[in-house]
Amino acid sequence: MENFVFHNPTKLVFGKGTVEKIGEYLKKDGIRKVLMLYGGGSIKKNGVYEKVVRSLHDNGIEKVEVSGVRPNPVLSKVHEAIQVARENNVEAILAVGGGSVVDSAKAIAAGFYYDGDIWDAFIGKYNVKKALPLYVILTMSATGTEMNGNAVVTNEKTQEKFYFSSKHVYPVLSIVDPTTQYSLPANQVVYGAIDAISHVMEYYFDVAGSDLIDRIDEGIIKTLMETTEVILKEPENYEARANFCLATTLALNGLTGLGTTGGDWSSHELEHAISAFNPDIAHGAGLAIVFPAWMSYVKEQISEKLIKFGKNVFGMSGEFSPDDVINQLKSWYKKIGAPVTLKEVGINKEDIEKITQLANKHAPFGTVKELKMEDIRKIYEIAYE
Repeated sequence: MENFVFHNPTKLVFGKGTVEKIGEYLKKDGIRKVLMLYGGGSIKKNGVYEKVVRSLHDNGIEKVEVSGVRPNPVLSKVHEAIQVARENNVEAILAVGGGSVVDSAKAIAAGFYYDGDIWDAFIGKYNVKKALPLYVILTMSATGTEMNGNAVVTNEKTQEKFYFSSKHVYPVLSIVDPTTQYSLPANQVVYGAIDAISHVMEYYFDVAGSDLIDRIDEGIIKTLMETTEVILKEPENYEARANFCLATTLALNGLTGLGTTGGDWSSHELEHAISAFNPDIAHGAGLAIVFPAWMSYVKEQISEKLIKFGKNVFGMSGEFSPDDVINQLKSWYKKIGAPVTLKEVGINKEDIEKITQLANKHAPFGTVKELKMEDIRKIYEIAYE
C-alpha cells in the first residue's frame, strides 16, 4: 500500500426530497446570484427544474440560465457560459444535470477568473488558482464528478477530449436525489454503470493497492452490476436506485484510489479519443469496448488480479484463465445491452489510425504497462471485432 492523504471537501446531501433544499444551502452560504447550467431540457420534463426555480425564488436567490450542454460536453458551450457569468456578475455556478453539465460547470467556474482561454487548463498550460463556488444537483449518476475535482471537455475544433484536475473545482455541495433518475432511459443507466465500474477497475488493476481497498472495489462493482439489472426491470425501485447512485459517487470520490499509485487510466485515455472522434458514442459505450481490449493486451501483467476479480466479482470457481474473466465481463456488458466492439458503434477499420493519432497526443500513458503509439494501435485492433 502506498502512502496517501485523503481529503474530500464536498458535502454530499443524499436522498428523497433533497432537491428542494438547494435555495436554503445557497442562502446559508451567502450566495445571492447564480448561473444555472443544465442540458437539453429533461429537467423540465421530470419536475426538477420547477423545484429548483421555486427553491431559489423562495430563498431570494437570483439566477441567469445557460442551457444546451450536450453529452460529451464541448468547449464552445463553456466559453459561452463564462461570458454570461461575467456579464451578470454571478457569485456561484449551479449545475443541474449529469456529468457533462457538472464537468462543464467546473470549467466555467475555473474560467471565470482566468484571462486566457480555459482550454489552457486542459492542455497543461494553466494551473487553476481560483474558481467560483460550484453547487450541484445531480440528475444522472455515472461519472462521480459530483464529488471530485476532475473535468472532461471536448475541443470540437481540434477533436481533443482532455481533462484537468484541481482542488478549486470540487463542488461545495452536491445534492443526489435518486428519485429524480427514475425517468432516465435504459441506455443511460447502462452506460452510467459501465463508466462507474471502469473508474473502480482503473484503480483495482493498478500496480499497487491493498486487500481492504480491493474488497471495497469489488463490493462497489458487484453493487453496480446487481442494481443495474434491477433498475432495468424496475426503474422506480428506490433501494436499487439509491444503492446505484451512491456506488457511482464512491467509485470516483477518492476512496477507491487509496493506497494505489493513482490508477492506470489507460482505458479512459483510449476511450476519450473514440468519443472525440465521434461524439455520438457515449463514454460508457466506449469504455465497454476498450477496457476488455486493454485487459487482453496487458493480461500477463494483471493475470493474478484478473483471477482474483473472477473469483470475487463473478463468483468463478475451479480452473479458469484470465481470458475467461475478460470474456465474462464482456458477456455481462452484452447482457445489459452495451456494445463490446468498435465495429458495433460504426467505427471502420480505416478509422483506427485516426483514433490512434488522437490518443497518442497524451502518450505515453499507463502504469500497468506504459502505452506508446504502437501499443495503442494494437489495443484498438483487438477492440475492433
